[in-house]
Amino acid sequence: MATPVSPLSPAPLPSPSSGVPGSRPLRKVAVIGLGTMGTGIAEVLTRAGREVVGVDLTDELTARAVSTLAASTARAVRRGRLSDPERSDALARFRATTDLRAAAEADLVIEVTPESYETKQQVIRALDAVVAPDAVLATGTNALSVTRLAAGSARPERLLGLHFFNPAPAMRLVEVVSSVLTAPAAVAAVTDLVVELGKEPVAVGDRPGFVADGLLFGYLNRAAAMYESKYASREDIDAAMRLGCGLPMGPLALLDLIGVDTARTVLEALYAASADRLYAPAPVLGQLGAAGLTGRKAGRGFYTYAERGGAAVAPDALTPGLPGPRTAAGRPVRTVGVAGSGTMASGIAEVFAGAGYEVVLAARSRSKAEAARTRIGAALDRSVARGRTSAEAAALALDRIAPAGGYEAFAPVDLVVEAVAEDLGVKQRLFGVLDGVCRPGAVLATTTSSLPVIACARATDRPEDVIGMHFFNPAPAMKLVEVVRTVLTADDVHATVREVCGGIRKHPVDCGDRAGFIVNALLFPYLNDAVKMVQEHYATPDDVDAAMKLGGGYPMGPFELLDVVGLDVSLAIEKVLHAEFRDPGLAPAPLLEHLVAAGCLGRKSGRGFREHAPR
Repeated sequence: MATPVSPLSPAPLPSPSSGVPGSRPLRKVAVIGLGTMGTGIAEVLTRAGREVVGVDLTDELTARAVSTLAASTARAVRRGRLSDPERSDALARFRATTDLRAAAEADLVIEVTPESYETKQQVIRALDAVVAPDAVLATGTNALSVTRLAAGSARPERLLGLHFFNPAPAMRLVEVVSSVLTAPAAVAAVTDLVVELGKEPVAVGDRPGFVADGLLFGYLNRAAAMYESKYASREDIDAAMRLGCGLPMGPLALLDLIGVDTARTVLEALYAASADRLYAPAPVLGQLGAAGLTGRKAGRGFYTYAERGGAAVAPDALTPGLPGPRTAAGRPVRTVGVAGSGTMASGIAEVFAGAGYEVVLAARSRSKAEAARTRIGAALDRSVARGRTSAEAAALALDRIAPAGGYEAFAPVDLVVEAVAEDLGVKQRLFGVLDGVCRPGAVLATTTSSLPVIACARATDRPEDVIGMHFFNPAPAMKLVEVVRTVLTADDVHATVREVCGGIRKHPVDCGDRAGFIVNALLFPYLNDAVKMVQEHYATPDDVDAAMKLGGGYPMGPFELLDVVGLDVSLAIEKVLHAEFRDPGLAPAPLLEHLVAAGCLGRKSGRGFREHAPR
């Protein structure tokens, strides 16, 4: 008679024959579905020494997978990433078949079939009848509920999500997705395997889109809606996010690469699972898809391409710079006034002086202006030390900056750029002063990142001369300037600022006067969504950051960026966006509000989402 086990006693450790999923080494792997992703996963596994059997519906598909794997590993040899013997061994470890029963001896089965519950559940039920009780089943879904898929299995405890990113051999991120039904041993075994493959595992719960796609597709959807509203051109939206955030691709170009139809399918799945408006596909995605304009693979999507499947963009009717209506000529600008004495004002003054403009740097006191000029001198010295400029050029630039202890010094200048506190009352009072000081015809620009430009313009008797010039920090290094027209801005003022941007070697993007302009309107909701993930204990800041850097190619994870920008600054911008657009999804995450209330502002306070060394 067996000895009973007390509920309070530790359970006996499973043996390899116990039937517990993940209790045996994952040496033999079956990959079900040999499309681009399935074949890529098979390559990763074979190159890491695993025996792999690939299964697909037809001999043609399996033959294509074998050919693709041979070609891909040959490229790896040519690039020095693989030796000829290693390639031969990897190819010998792979075989392809149309018989699902070939998965019977697999320790791990990864299904990478089309994103359909019906298809995936059919495959999982068929595998239940084939594989061993202690084998682990993984779904490669990027949008469907792992819990729902597991619930349709005879052994739901052995099913989890294993989300590789495309191209699988190159991308380091793998999301390991647990449901409430998943056995911890299965998660541990698969996580260990991912590490052995040289990948970075990120543990996440079963939430629509997991981490990377949940954040990425919401951002892409907002960008598509921004374009659809004709708020900004496709080129300006993409340039703004590349140059303003350091992203490898703009959102509309990325949608074309992913496939407009694929993106819409993913968004539909995310919306069906979450009922979150964030994922309700922008109508333009459906319209492009219905017209067959699905992106690079079709030769046309948001952009037109020189050939199907190619990356080279071809000019079309929407391409800027083609013959069109005559635009207004700009006003001459030789002297520039910069209002303020902080980091942004100093950086802007350095940019203009370095480009050959005579600059008046004015602050509320002469000492503040002189201190700002001294900081500029130190910054120029660092540029000389790093070989970015010559000592002579730096000296000439500093000589062009004249500090002033009052705004009356702006009387003769052609353009004034204010960079004072991000407070509407402060800016309005300053514009009232500038209205009385500056000569007729001078252009008045605000660097606000979130406040209405028209409110600054209305503080003057010449609103037609007022425009937004949103520089990014640090101004000397960042190439982007958002040029913000109000409904009253004169055409020649707009032309003036665009010409000036060329003169200071910056890239101007045009947008209208609404909260967030382009970059902040797309960036900060994404950051807010990331905070909500952590707030709901769905993932850690480290895992979210890793997912976006490794899976999305972002230079910084959202929590790294929040700590750099400042949680208080982020909260203020979120509040402005929520007040303007009235979208419940834009309401600041309570966790963000609580951290700011506690004085945890990021690097500047020594603590934000992480601890930082005292400044």
